[in-house]
Amino acid sequence: MATIFSKIVAGEIPCYKVAETEHCFAFLDINPVVPGHVLCIPKKEVDYIFDLDDELFTELHLFAKRVAKGLKKVCPCIKIGEAVVGIDVPHVHIHLMPLNKPGDLNFAHHVEMTPDELSALAARIAAAIE
Repeated sequence: MATIFSKIVAGEIPCYKVAETEHCFAFLDINPVVPGHVLCIPKKEVDYIFDLDDELFTELHLFAKRVAKGLKKVCPCIKIGEAVVGIDVPHVHIHLMPLNKPGDLNFAHHVEMTPDELSALAARIAAAIE
């Protein structure tokens, strides 16, 4: 059965897309830890990041780096944090989050954002990605 992320890539479930390449996809998390919380995924459905072949593993990380640079231009922060947890959805995903303090990378806390806020933020991030 396809994961929720595969359904997002296929267009079966809407998302707030910020970037896409032939093999990778990035979109805003709809339950963000901080505003600007982005998920970068391979389009290929693989459960565990270290099961990716070397080429896709490298491509995904370079894609995440490019997204992070655009994200930092839009979301005021000290750094963009990266986390790979891989427990909640069986599809590789890299969390990118604007950080201003260590507690900003706490998955126990979330912020509320309206669909309009998410849509506007996604558009600004997408425009900032080179």
